Amino acid sequence: MNKLPRYTFRIPALVVLCFFSAFVAAQDYEVPRTSYGAPDLQGTYNIATVTMLERGEQFGDQLVISEEEAARIGQTGESYLDTLIDNTGGAEAAVGGYNTFWMDPGEKMASINGEIRTSLIVEPENGRLPWAEGALQGIFAQRAGRGEFDGPEVRPMAERCLVGFGSTGGPPMLPVLYNNHKQIVQTEDYVMIMAEMNHDARIVRMQDGAHSDIPKWLGDSVGHYEGDTLVVETTNFHPQQGFRGALRHFFFLSPDATVTERFSRLDETTLLYQFTVDDPKMYSRPWTGELPMNAVEDKIYEYACHEGNYAMPGILAGGRRQEMEAAAQN
Repeated sequence: MNKLPRYTFRIPALVVLCFFSAFVAAQDYEVPRTSYGAPDLQGTYNIATVTMLERGEQFGDQLVISEEEAARIGQTGESYLDTLIDNTGGAEAAVGGYNTFWMDPGEKMASINGEIRTSLIVEPENGRLPWAEGALQGIFAQRAGRGEFDGPEVRPMAERCLVGFGSTGGPPMLPVLYNNHKQIVQTEDYVMIMAEMNHDARIVRMQDGAHSDIPKWLGDSVGHYEGDTLVVETTNFHPQQGFRGALRHFFFLSPDATVTERFSRLDETTLLYQFTVDDPKMYSRPWTGELPMNAVEDKIYEYACHEGNYAMPGILAGGRRQEMEAAAQN
């Protein structure tokens, strides 16, 4: 496997001084606190990035690349959309499909503390999902034998307007093709984490460490603080929400999976979002990812899910029409 070349740089003293000054400033940063003493993480953030969940094979085990290398690769939102259009036959290839006006996948690769990342996954070191033996075959076997348009139950969750697609509401929360804003609201007893897409609102109980036995959309979340970090543990996922797929990533969670998230302030405008997935039924080992959450002044407006309101009857009617035409030919 070819790895990216290593570069040797001669670093001017001014650059070293600037880096040291930034480091000292970061060390001096004092995390704001709520009236009840918890780290104040509230605000609206955007997690859009063109960095993928899994690392491309061309990067090998290289998690961090230079700005020059990122520029050479051309990993920008514009280049990603151009590739998407080419692969789908053009913006007008599918009747009723979204064109690029509605897409907002981010404009650059994820950067944390100045490090440009080649994947959101940081463990395992290869940046790839550690699937358990036979796990993928089991997923495909579950979906086999079911007609694609038999009924609403076999259609994707996002298409039914139940939850957003691609694990945008989490956990773990991942960037998708559009609607990548998140909002955090804290009280002493609860933390609310809302995803812009499908207005998925997850309520984290802060005074109750016991998990509910009832499976829920987005799972059952309990949290606590460790110093300046909010730690959220989620399990008991709804069995129909196991598939977490989008154009840029695909993974699966069993109902018994545990996802542990950590929210920490890096500075006034950036949160570090870290997550670990522990799911022995699906993966040979736990895997961990991280990405920046960048503060924005935008508001989150009501999300109208027209797929469920209008498209579902048409999709199912089309399926019945196909069945009638097939029966007429027999």
